[in-house]
Amino acid sequence: MHDTAGPAGTPAAGPVPHRQIRAAHTAGTVTVYQAYAPSLGLPAARDGRFPPAWKRERMTWIKPSFLWMMYRCGWAAKTDQETVLAVEITREGIDGALRRACLSHYEPGTHPDREAWREALRASPVRVQWDPERDLLLNPLPHRSLQLGLSGPASRAYADEWTVSIRDVTPLAAEIRALVRAGDLPAARALLPVETPYPAGPLEHLGA
Repeated sequence: MHDTAGPAGTPAAGPVPHRQIRAAHTAGTVTVYQAYAPSLGLPAARDGRFPPAWKRERMTWIKPSFLWMMYRCGWAAKTDQETVLAVEITREGIDGALRRACLSHYEPGTHPDREAWREALRASPVRVQWDPERDLLLNPLPHRSLQLGLSGPASRAYADEWTVSIRDVTPLAAEIRALVRAGDLPAARALLPVETPYPAGPLEHLGA
């Protein structure tokens, strides 16, 4: 069984490109999602910034798709992913990251050859993966959703420069999950964040 609606929070409206960034966004910001243990997630939401315990030297993965985050964290039920955060970041930050990003795997047609991909990978602190988007039942859809990996300077900039606000959306996740379990998909869909195509500029170097 599949939920046949369109991208999160939107009605079905024709075919969706195989690879496309869809996100909740404003004129100046984009919302991405992460999930953490409460010991880290709750202080981040309370203070609106990542605490010193957040390891800025590690690779961190951000996801503009709410439902892909729900798939990854099991509706906030997986260990150390019990707190789901909606992190509003600057468009300037994510746009710059995308411009210098590299696919996390070699892809013929996108890269001239494997060595060119390896060179780009070594030079970039930003990784991109295109993962199957999910429906309300967390089944895979035929189109892909962005996952953006940030390391080194990109990870530090995300935490300390790009972040505008951090909200705990775990209660929202629980409410939507309860409606899905009750079989009320229209009510569940009505609560989803509205995610629309994000105008990120040319993404040919990322296979999109």
